[in-house]
Amino acid sequence: MKKYFSPLFLTLTLTIALLAACEKDKGTAQQQMPPMPVSIFEVKAQDSPWPAAYQAQTEGSRAVSLYARVQGNIEKRLYTEGQYVQEGQLLFEIERDQYEALVQQAAAQFDSASREWKRIQPLFAQNAVSQKDRDTARAAFESARASLRQAKINLEYCSVVAPVSGYTSKESLTVGNLVNAGTLLTSINKTDPMNVNFSIAGPERMRRQTLAAQGRLIFPQNGIYKAKLRLLDGSMYDQEGVVDFIDTQVEPNTGAIKARATFPNADNHMMPGQYVRIFMEGDILKNAILIPQKAVMMTQKGSLAMIVTPDNKIQPAPLKISLSIGENYLVEEGLKGGERIVLEGLIKARPGATVRIVDPKEQQAQATQQAQKAAPQKQAEGK
Repeated sequence: MKKYFSPLFLTLTLTIALLAACEKDKGTAQQQMPPMPVSIFEVKAQDSPWPAAYQAQTEGSRAVSLYARVQGNIEKRLYTEGQYVQEGQLLFEIERDQYEALVQQAAAQFDSASREWKRIQPLFAQNAVSQKDRDTARAAFESARASLRQAKINLEYCSVVAPVSGYTSKESLTVGNLVNAGTLLTSINKTDPMNVNFSIAGPERMRRQTLAAQGRLIFPQNGIYKAKLRLLDGSMYDQEGVVDFIDTQVEPNTGAIKARATFPNADNHMMPGQYVRIFMEGDILKNAILIPQKAVMMTQKGSLAMIVTPDNKIQPAPLKISLSIGENYLVEEGLKGGERIVLEGLIKARPGATVRIVDPKEQQAQATQQAQKAAPQKQAEGK
């Protein structure tokens, strides 16, 4: 008896056979795929500097507001606004006539009181005048001498001189204006050295102190930090400074700690009020595990690094990261030093896969070549 197969049965049988062949070919292809190229980073436990960067603003090391100390009209301004002036240089002259007259008047009173005092002294010695007359004459002499001195001081105040060397600001009042004692005339900024003010976040400072207490961080000797500056144009300032002040209290309103660095500025390259970025150096982390940030995968379950085993297999390593330092992460747990982790090719690295270690430059060159080959095809597809 002959068996007949329907067309549907034959079609299904053929389809199943083709699928099985495809799966077999796919498995064979997977087995024959070459190891994926990756570059690695060798993890080391070593002492490492821990620099810090902050936004900052420059300020003259001595900023002086210059006020009039007597009343009168401004007769002369003897400097150019914005010009550098030397300590003791004459800047303004306030009318002197009335103060010269007061000096003359005080001098005459002093001369009279002085003659009277000289006359009374021998008479008192001869008991020709009373103790009261002597005391009155002496008091008048001392008062007249003090009045003369005050009159001379006020006359000197008519000549307003620079109390420090530095750059002047714009005048507050022009020549001819009446000023009183306490009227602002101008300001002077001593710019060499230049102060740079910045703030340190309270939690950051506390973290450093905690690590130091654990013996994992060493502060600089004598607590003196080195400092460097990046200017607004992106260039690094060619002079090195020092951090000479870190406050011992936290500002209640900001939660930050005030700090100040000092930089030499003999060529006056920096001006007061500039915004800069300051880098504070001096703290050293002991036996720190630092790895590049791009070698870390961030997942919902936490941070991972892909370790390359001695037989070039991929093995995931969960990490506990405490903070970022520059372009690196400080690893608290998960790595001890001596491991090799994937640096380039991390996205395609899968647990258990075999990889081929290549130089980063070689891997970059291969990626560039592939991009160049793909470019003409994309252009053709776009047309």
